[in-house]
Amino acid sequence: MQAYKSLLFNIHILLRNLLTRVVVCVLTLLVVLAHTHAQAQELQIFTEDWPPISFGNGTKAEGMAVEVVQAMQAHIGSNQPIQVVPWARGYKALLDEPNTLLFTVGRSEEREKLMVLLGPIAISTTSLYTRKGNALRIHSMGEEIQKLKVGAYRSSIFADTARKKGFQNIEQAPTPQIIANMLLAKRFDLWVEGSLVVSSVLKEIGHSADDVEKVKVLDSLELYLAFSTSTPPATIKVWEEALRWLKKEGHFTRIHQKWLPNEPPPMAVIRLDPPGKP
Repeated sequence: MQAYKSLLFNIHILLRNLLTRVVVCVLTLLVVLAHTHAQAQELQIFTEDWPPISFGNGTKAEGMAVEVVQAMQAHIGSNQPIQVVPWARGYKALLDEPNTLLFTVGRSEEREKLMVLLGPIAISTTSLYTRKGNALRIHSMGEEIQKLKVGAYRSSIFADTARKKGFQNIEQAPTPQIIANMLLAKRFDLWVEGSLVVSSVLKEIGHSADDVEKVKVLDSLELYLAFSTSTPPATIKVWEEALRWLKKEGHFTRIHQKWLPNEPPPMAVIRLDPPGKP
């Protein structure tokens, strides 16, 4: 009888251990499948012509942020193409279409409610510029400066910032290059733009940074990757882990210093989900 009880006990232990191993294997498989699904969940990826952060070069996308995203894709195993589109088109897709990634997006309280932000990947300032030799006259205007027309590219955070700072007469165009040309052609006296790109934008239209003067800094601006709210949380988590890896291993710093040698790379990794998003 004792031997029979001992046998039953051993069988019970064996079955329990076997069941535990099965459960562990199943859970591990589910984690792997979830991770693989998140990797396989391809995004449509948009950026804009905003050198040196991002720009089109023939059929390719290039720039600091483009290299960062491509390094993240290599780590994830994604080969989805990066499309260079007008900012307004990319921003509309981000708000209206599922599984969309747009970069770079300036962080603001309004945008934190509309999208998932991951970054920062660069820090700029939003500043007002005028033609060379014109800044002294504009400074002498005092508060009257807010009555001047300001040029900004359409749907940008720069137009929003100027408006919040009291500038109501804002002329917009599809690209910063068009706006810069309009400033130099004396269509208006003020151009609001991110400090990181002014030199490159002017170079692209055949001018130099010496052709403009900074009038005033309006705000500091952190630049992020932005995901549409309908993007699966598991997909965003994979990208978040890729950015953490990129910054931890030094790859992000190398890319940042290649394109922005005079700017300190932001090393924090921040993910901002809209209120109510799981």
